[in-house]
Parts: sequence; structure tokens; C-alpha cells
Amino acid sequence: MKSLFVNLNRLLNQHLTIMKKLLLFICLLATFNTISQTEAEDKKAILTVLRMQENAWNQNDLEGFMQGYWKSDSLKFYGSSGITQGWQKTLDNYKKGYPSKEYTGTLSFTIEAVTKIEDNSYYVMGQFHLVRNAGNANGVFMIIFRKIEGKWKIIADLSC
Repeated sequence: MKSLFVNLNRLLNQHLTIMKKLLLFICLLATFNTISQTEAEDKKAILTVLRMQENAWNQNDLEGFMQGYWKSDSLKFYGSSGITQGWQKTLDNYKKGYPSKEYTGTLSFTIEAVTKIEDNSYYVMGQFHLVRNAGNANGVFMIIFRKIEGKWKIIADLSC
């Protein structure tokens, strides 16, 4: 009778060990899935900002387009005329360079990569295509998004 209990106890311990490993595996899988879902949600939200920018630009709404940018003096924009620092200065440059619908035309982005840098920061690489009466323009960009006060904002833009 005693050997029956010893064998039963050993079998139960083996079963518990397997159950613990299975539970650990399920927990790790759930954690990984949550991380993947969060990154997917972040990327979707970032792409939504870019689509909003396209729509605003295509309506010749430069202020609306700028809502995708961090409204801060620390915003950095690097383009063909060098570096611009600050949200207002960037908007002023857009208004000067694109004074009418003839110049803003129709904008579309081709997104090549949305890559996580760290929590709440991603970089986006892609192309812009501008079809307009004043002459078409195409180029590439790399922008950095950061989640600020719950919203994704561009904090740095390199476009050429």
C-alpha cells in the first residue's frame, strides 16, 4: 500500500511539473501576443496620422497637416533648405513654399517601414509623391514619431 502512495505521489509531482511548465509557456505566449498587439496598434495609429496629413494637405489645409507634428519649439525639420526648428517656423516655411492649391497639389505617401525605436517612439521611412500644376515633386523621408500626452506626433522630419 505504501509503494502505491509513493508511486502516486511521484506521478502527481511529475504532472504538476508539466502543468507548471505549460502554465509558464502560456503566460509567455500571452505576454508576447500583448506586445505584438501593442506594436500593431501603435503602427496603425501612426499610419492614421499620416493619412490625416495626406487628407489635410490635399485640401490645401496646411494647419491641419501640421497637426501631425509636435507643437513645440523643439520640433526639428530637415529639408532642402537646411534645418528648421520649431512648429511655427515649420508651418511658416510650408506656407511660403506652398502658397496655393496650385503648389500643394495632391500628396500621397508610400510607407516603406514603421520601426519601433523604444517604448513610445518609432521611425517611419517612406516616399512622398506630389502631383501638382506647379510641377510634380517626389522624394524620400524619415520621420520620428513619439507618443506625447497619448497622441502620436512627429518630433523630427528629414525630407528630401
